[in-house]
Amino acid sequence: MKRVFLTLSYDGTAYAGWQRQKNALSVQQVLEEALTRLTCERISVTGASRTDAGVHALGQAAHFDTCCNIPPEKFSFALNTVLPGDIRILSGHEATFDFHARFDACAKTYHYVFHNAPHVNALSRLYHAHIPQPLNDNQMRDSARVLLGRHDFSAFRGSGGALGNTAREITEIDVIREAETVTVVVTGNAFLYHMVRIIAGTLAAIGQGKLPLSCLQEALCTGDRLVLGATAPAHGLCLMRVYYPNQTAPDTCGHRLRND
Repeated sequence: MKRVFLTLSYDGTAYAGWQRQKNALSVQQVLEEALTRLTCERISVTGASRTDAGVHALGQAAHFDTCCNIPPEKFSFALNTVLPGDIRILSGHEATFDFHARFDACAKTYHYVFHNAPHVNALSRLYHAHIPQPLNDNQMRDSARVLLGRHDFSAFRGSGGALGNTAREITEIDVIREAETVTVVVTGNAFLYHMVRIIAGTLAAIGQGKLPLSCLQEALCTGDRLVLGATAPAHGLCLMRVYYPNQTAPDTCGHRLRND
């Protein structure tokens, strides 16, 4: 028996998110079925982040246990021969049995990308949220800084999210414009349900002059979801990287997480 750690990317367009569901196709289900075909074992995969329907990933992390004789570093090659083209394994290696892809994750980086132009870009329409009105990225960047540090982000939790501790720490947040592309970069120790999409939607509203720069501070102080903007569409969000304590990562990697 060995534990194998995978890094993978996927286009989330066709999937109901990462987590296996009863009545919809998920990334986890497709990966587990591919592993079962390769190993002739009933494989269960644990992911680092339970991304929502339509959300993409360039650096999702996962682990599974197997008795098969495929070398861990060869699983990327073997799996990519049986997986659909919208799920790709980037690397694989053996992990210790006390390693857990979700609970040992100490930070994650997400990008939320807007296409800011009068018309939708045909090539990026599945990966960038379209905003035809001009965005003031300087105002977005300035207002976002109030989110740095550890706060109660209860106002930034989407309906349907699990109850419990809503304190989270954001170690990096930035807004980067490259021509017609505006990217919100967020790194934190963990995120509430829809938290990054609510941040992105609110920053977009600030950038369009629809909300005051002070609304983020007000939400942190009051916990009032109504002072924030709409939840941005899922397809603009991408999980870029999951960090672990033995990697170069933000300061949050001194903590072991028990929530997502």
